[in-house]
Amino acid sequence: MALQSHSKYLLFFACFGVLVLGGFYILGTKEHGDAVEAAKSSIEKTAEVVEKTVNKVVAPNKNDPAVAMGFVPHKALYDVKLISTKSGSQIVNLDGQMLYEWQSSCDAWLANHQFNLFYEYADSPPMQVTSDFSTFESFDGKSLDFTSQRKRDGELFDELRGRATLGEGGAGEAVYTMPEGLSFDLKQGSLFPMQHTLNVYQAIKDGKKFYHASIFDGSDEDGPVEINAFIGKAVTPSDDIELSPGIDADLFNTKAWNVRLAFFPLINPQAAADYEMSMNFHENGVISSMVIDYEDFSVSQKLVALEKVEKGCEPTEQEASTKAPD
Repeated sequence: MALQSHSKYLLFFACFGVLVLGGFYILGTKEHGDAVEAAKSSIEKTAEVVEKTVNKVVAPNKNDPAVAMGFVPHKALYDVKLISTKSGSQIVNLDGQMLYEWQSSCDAWLANHQFNLFYEYADSPPMQVTSDFSTFESFDGKSLDFTSQRKRDGELFDELRGRATLGEGGAGEAVYTMPEGLSFDLKQGSLFPMQHTLNVYQAIKDGKKFYHASIFDGSDEDGPVEINAFIGKAVTPSDDIELSPGIDADLFNTKAWNVRLAFFPLINPQAAADYEMSMNFHENGVISSMVIDYEDFSVSQKLVALEKVEKGCEPTEQEASTKAPD
């Protein structure tokens, strides 16, 4: 799972609009099984949009650089809950779920994030917010296609779509087709979400305690952010998460570390982080639990269902035609 995506979408709707890798929230009033099925349907629709946008075949690839590092394509469902507020916060309650799916095509990573959240406020009516966010990031780290939709009480109020590209050295540009006219310059050394996640994991393997990078993920209209990653000690995920029948034990019972990320938006530079999050990050790319700390409230995301995505890379017609017959 791309590390930085999970927190922005919550913040947006609680304070000014959204949380992280936006996407699937089947509220706690539904059973997990129904939630997963509903989220799967939404994910499939979003994946179709991404496929049409980039004209790629979506299917995992055993030659994927992430898979080569030990990451496992998977789906994960999380319960999202408000855990604390500070004096003056307008948030009374926040509850819902997030579904995340990560897989690879023959030459890129496809990530789908969906949230379904219910917000209650001290001085205004409650609202239900759903978001659906997908990215298609090339293995070489040179391109990112992104698309998202956000709805408030069933009414669409925000939609984003665009493509970001990087040249040699990591400098490039992000151009939105929706809304038209919005673009950002990406400075040298910029990364997209999955490559950033791989770099953080490499830092863990190298025994480093800190990693810094500039990231663009297309999840909002604010552009790239600076992320400081602080790598903590190894953790035991079962201390925080109960291993239920819906959680694949082979995926869950793996090495994990506590990683804390601090986010600094480049559109509005400031000394203090915009928000921070602490997570249990597994060697296979799974995130089993997370706490996101905003200025006046904190939210937890805890794993309730986890399964592998089992598919094989399917060659395009052109690739198939160039293969020698058996």
